Amino acid sequence: MTAIKVGLFGIGLATYWSQFEGLKERLESYQLQIARQLESDAVVVLDAGLVDSVESARAAATLFKTNDVSIIFLYVSTYALSATVLPVVQKAKVPVVILNLQPVAAIDYEWFNGLGDRGLMTGEWLANCQACAVPEIANVFNRAGIPFYQVTGTLNDVEAWQEIADWKEAAAVAAGMRNNRLGVLGHYYNGMLDIYSDLTLQATTFGGHIQHLEMCDLAAFHQQVTPAEIEHKIQQIHQEMEVLEECPPQEIVRAAHTAVALDKMVAHHQLGSLCYYYEGTPDGEYEDLIASVITGNSLLTAHQVPVAGEYEVKNAQAMKILDLFQAGGSFTEFYGLDFNAGIILMGHDGPGHLAIAEGRPLLKPLGVYHGKPGKGLSIEMKVKHGPVTLLSVVETHNGKLKLLVAEGDSVPGPILKIGNTNSRYRFSLDVKTFVNNWSKEGPAHHCAIGIGHIAAKIEKLGNILDIATVKVC
Repeated sequence: MTAIKVGLFGIGLATYWSQFEGLKERLESYQLQIARQLESDAVVVLDAGLVDSVESARAAATLFKTNDVSIIFLYVSTYALSATVLPVVQKAKVPVVILNLQPVAAIDYEWFNGLGDRGLMTGEWLANCQACAVPEIANVFNRAGIPFYQVTGTLNDVEAWQEIADWKEAAAVAAGMRNNRLGVLGHYYNGMLDIYSDLTLQATTFGGHIQHLEMCDLAAFHQQVTPAEIEHKIQQIHQEMEVLEECPPQEIVRAAHTAVALDKMVAHHQLGSLCYYYEGTPDGEYEDLIASVITGNSLLTAHQVPVAGEYEVKNAQAMKILDLFQAGGSFTEFYGLDFNAGIILMGHDGPGHLAIAEGRPLLKPLGVYHGKPGKGLSIEMKVKHGPVTLLSVVETHNGKLKLLVAEGDSVPGPILKIGNTNSRYRFSLDVKTFVNNWSKEGPAHHCAIGIGHIAAKIEKLGNILDIATVKVC
């Protein structure tokens, strides 16, 4: 992902500086510590310094607005007037996170009370007085209709800094979605009403560009593929998958040929994600093409271009979100319930996210694609055992989007070896309750699965994009 810009400003009260020697410099050193911890290869910090007047607040606002920051971190260094805070966030109009971070977990009361000098004591207290201004700021933000979020802890609080890191990552993912180009190839699976999507709603909510593609586009790129490119792609297939001996050589060549054409189409249109479905006429050119895309689409998905089948736009978005969070994001749906083991079988007929597979994914031939035209090669894989996150982008009855998320575990055990992506998942809720609670939120029957527990990050992304987030278990 491209590096994002984040704004940082601290707040204080100018009246204090002449009264308490060294206080301002001490608070600025704390802010410098925060700035250094915020900065990384993926984050450029624009530090507006310690804002202590309406004039410096306006200067900070201009800095952030001019540089198009993605998010603002407001460090409450000591008590400060809300009048020096409001102008900054009013003008910038980006999410703001209040950092209520004390220097230490607690003042040493005996040492403090032994200072004797009232001035020294007051200065020391003010250096640890971050929480004082937070209610005032929150009051003003609420009355101004400004959404805000809070991180409370200490400057060296591991838990607080993990939360801050999650905010940075969520802001980067939001920027990634804004810059993403989603390709839509073909048409919806006829009759799957749940997957039909409002593309304008997707664009206005996530940003990005939606590129409509034609099968003749793919066919044209298919004609440009050279034998050398096919051979190179076959080598990649063998590197990233376990190619079963039962795969006919001509099917491997066919899959590799189409995979190269897909690469060319993605590069030409600068796509960051794709969804597709097509049927064509029996034994037609386009049917042959669409029946050979699973291998190439799985390779694309494993390399930061997630691909959703059945023209599932919403799930392409969910997969892209998980991929930007570096959690994978594989195309999946409910396959069956194992009430005896308390697990849920989930999978799909491809494409699969090869990079999050448990062991090497298998490439195997199928004599028929269930419910789809043609035949060819398919991916059989499990998602890595361990923590996982399920994500669905849901289109609601009132014309909005919401994020539906659940955390669980991918667990070992038998699967249905039918040439599909297929895994066993266990959630904190029992099977009946989980399926009921998930389904009542109204998602499409597809969803995306990623590795790790990242619901907290997804919720922050929802806050940044102004999308409601619902967590099941």
